[in-house]
Amino acid sequence: MRRRTPTAAVVAGRVRTLLAGCALAGAVLFGGQSAGAQEPPVGDPIAGRKVVHICSVCHGSDGIAKLPEAANLAGQNASYIIRQLMAFRDGSRKNETMTVLAAGLSNAQIADVAAYYSGIQIQVMKIPGQ
Repeated sequence: MRRRTPTAAVVAGRVRTLLAGCALAGAVLFGGQSAGAQEPPVGDPIAGRKVVHICSVCHGSDGIAKLPEAANLAGQNASYIIRQLMAFRDGSRKNETMTVLAAGLSNAQIADVAAYYSGIQIQVMKIPGQ
């Protein structure tokens, strides 16, 4: 039996379905915001610098982690930092140290810390394989 080659319209429909599925998966996995979602609060990086002394033991005042199990925060997206700190604070994300530390932060302090770390400019010096 001879196999039929799909038409361009069929292929285009499959590609649209695949792309829609990828977009949905990305939104679910990475916390994508819908068009009407509320913007995260804007923090003050100067105020954030005063708060990060708590964070700097693990994450560094420069945002480069001092411990292998800690994340680098330099240049990280502010809304991502805010979402993660709020998740630690409300218990939806679990880490013994982060849950305790985030519990003591106000919304304004979380936004300030995010503004501070996201405002650090980083430069890629070497890319493996290049």
